[in-house]
Amino acid sequence: MITARQTRAARALLGWTQETLAEKALVSLTALKRLESENGLEVYETTRDQVSKVLEGNGIVFLTSDQGEGVMLVRAKIESSHSS
Repeated sequence: MITARQTRAARALLGWTQETLAEKALVSLTALKRLESENGLEVYETTRDQVSKVLEGNGIVFLTSDQGEGVMLVRAKIESSHSS
């Protein structure tokens, strides 16, 4: 499950505003603000899923380990099918 901090960090890596992410994920701005809140506000699982799918679809990888959590932005690999 993605955390509020991971969502904010992922959005920052992409250079997106809350409005941009809400629009791309097809969720309300209020729902996104609840998701990004550190106050433990209830968020529908569908909202969390839609947001994580949009972020992952734009190169975000969510990281979780016993030492903490984070995010990473991966770039699309350049196709090497033409180099032989």
